Amino acid sequence: MSVMAVRMRRVLVLAKRSAYDMYVARHQDPSFTRFLSEPQAMQVLSNSSHQHEYGSIQMVGNLQDRHRVHEHTVRLCKDVLSRRQAHIQFEMHLRDELQSPIRDIDLVITVGGDGTLLQASHYLDSSIPVLGVNSDPTQIDEVEENLGRFDANRSSGHLCGATAENFEQMLDDILNGTMEPAEVTRIATFIDGVKIDTPALNDILIAHPSPAAISRCSFSIEKQSTEELLIPVIHSRSSGLRISTATGSTAAMKSAGGTVMPLLSSKLQYMVREPNSPHPKYTSFLKGFVEDDHVLQVDWRSRKGIIYVDGSHLCYPISFGSKIGVSNCAPPLRIFWAQK
Repeated sequence: MSVMAVRMRRVLVLAKRSAYDMYVARHQDPSFTRFLSEPQAMQVLSNSSHQHEYGSIQMVGNLQDRHRVHEHTVRLCKDVLSRRQAHIQFEMHLRDELQSPIRDIDLVITVGGDGTLLQASHYLDSSIPVLGVNSDPTQIDEVEENLGRFDANRSSGHLCGATAENFEQMLDDILNGTMEPAEVTRIATFIDGVKIDTPALNDILIAHPSPAAISRCSFSIEKQSTEELLIPVIHSRSSGLRISTATGSTAAMKSAGGTVMPLLSSKLQYMVREPNSPHPKYTSFLKGFVEDDHVLQVDWRSRKGIIYVDGSHLCYPISFGSKIGVSNCAPPLRIFWAQK
């Protein structure tokens, strides 16, 4: 048994709330202290106002089924861990309860989707590995069957190495040391020379707070050790500037036409979103890569701006004249993936 296996004693499990839980079961109780029964929930969502919001009664059934599948996976993970209490100690919390960096833990297990793992990653340094369990995987047949009614996609779980089907085997492989975590690159972001607290696992977006407003900035890529300019300074008017890791290259970057990168690549990828009348001389520099020992330097030229980290929930304000530095020098995240 490996050293890692001997020391693997403390496990933290973080679970999401299902959409049904958030939107239905707690719908009429702002204090979040009681739940509606299923018949009550059906009545809430099937009245005329909610019919418009959720599309149809089929969507209600889909939300309920997704809740049942998610809760089944949560219970399964808890049961699997409970059967190993002679070897590990575990505690389970909702992901919304995270408020401070995770310490004194040997393994974090997230039960939900990519959003749950992303949120957990913001509280992890490179010393604690994480295993994501996709609690409600998308079913292709279900998507096709309901294509004309509503969006039946569930969770893509790109970051999640496990599902209910293989969680027990993956956990045992981790605990006995036969599976090692991969180290994936994260983004370090500096605002006026001060490093922000949270490294990005997927991407950052530098943009105006209003999606309808123009984002103005100038950017370049420098060699970090010598400050040598590697591309000319580009003056940009656009919908914003997105920078992603290899992990994030399969998310919004891919949707915008970016390049899907090997998951273990240490490069960052950048792209100007919807550039407004770029100069033909510089169009080839509106997207590209930031290599090791390179830094993307951004001078913000709009009155207001926001740096969004891994989505819309975590953001940092910037203003005219702010200088933003972006590189891959953040501590990596150690993450378990199943062999594919």
